[in-house]
Amino acid sequence: MIDSKRILVTTHPFGEKDPRPLEILSKHGINYSLNPYGRKLTEDDLIKLVRDYDVLIAGTEKISRKVLDSAKNLKLISRVGIGLDGIDLIEAKKRNIKVSYTPDAPSPAAAELTISLFLNLLRSVHISNNMMHNGIWYRHFGKRIENLTIGIIGFGRIGTRVVKILQGFGCKKILINDLPEKKDCIKRKGFIFRSKDEIMRQSDIVSLHLPLNKFTNNMITYEKLCMMKPDSYIVNISRGGIINEEDLFKILKEQKISGAAVDTFVEEPYNGPLTRLDNCILTSHMGSMSIDCRAQMEIEATKEAVLFITQNKTLRDVPQEEYEVQTGIKE
Repeated sequence: MIDSKRILVTTHPFGEKDPRPLEILSKHGINYSLNPYGRKLTEDDLIKLVRDYDVLIAGTEKISRKVLDSAKNLKLISRVGIGLDGIDLIEAKKRNIKVSYTPDAPSPAAAELTISLFLNLLRSVHISNNMMHNGIWYRHFGKRIENLTIGIIGFGRIGTRVVKILQGFGCKKILINDLPEKKDCIKRKGFIFRSKDEIMRQSDIVSLHLPLNKFTNNMITYEKLCMMKPDSYIVNISRGGIINEEDLFKILKEQKISGAAVDTFVEEPYNGPLTRLDNCILTSHMGSMSIDCRAQMEIEATKEAVLFITQNKTLRDVPQEEYEVQTGIKE
């Protein structure tokens, strides 16, 4: 048993559908502990738990300066997934704590959930389901995705997969926005590059695929939502905080757009006012939660932790540009 380097698995669930991550830890004789609460940990939970551990296999919980102050032995945060907004990268770097992640593993599942939300919104599946369960038979008219203008804001790993699936549906008009330096590349691939405001005004569905940082926080406000067509929809499976939740509630309650679908929230678990609206589909931050993608994320993060403990190496370090984004140097 390797006692000198201990792992705390803070993410939950872990090894629930596929035991291979736990088997990897056991095979290498590594002393590890699982999240004892069976839920997403709070900042206070982490402050109490992290004191003696060398490595965290982490999820979306907030790893703040206060948490790092308590983590005197911590040398690696191995993130299960891609989002880094919950980790204070700058403070980690000051303490010589390495941070790695699994950026590719969740993309297929997240892209497929995005498409499923498009289809559910367009055909009122969620509304019909609720009506049927209440004894009401009503046939809703809907739209076919092939005939619509789809706006994609964020053309990274997930956004590109969403576009590829949309092409399979025969979608003819897909508008894309990303960083200005990607504009020529997007055009070379045959896609239409538009500004964010143009996408908000012209699209029948707007889908967000962005990291949460200083530049995207509160990016979609009431003013931006008012740009959208009254029969349009907006979908966010990226990060809570990119859409202002109060403004989204207001625009949906006023029925100034047709509907929305949201998978991620500022505070999770979410129990806010959007739960009171029929024209808003809510899912519980499950973009990556297909069995295969979740298992792959956990396996990659676990292998990274084991590699670090046994050989003092990492393979999937968070790139320097992510640190620059948190400092405000790079958008």
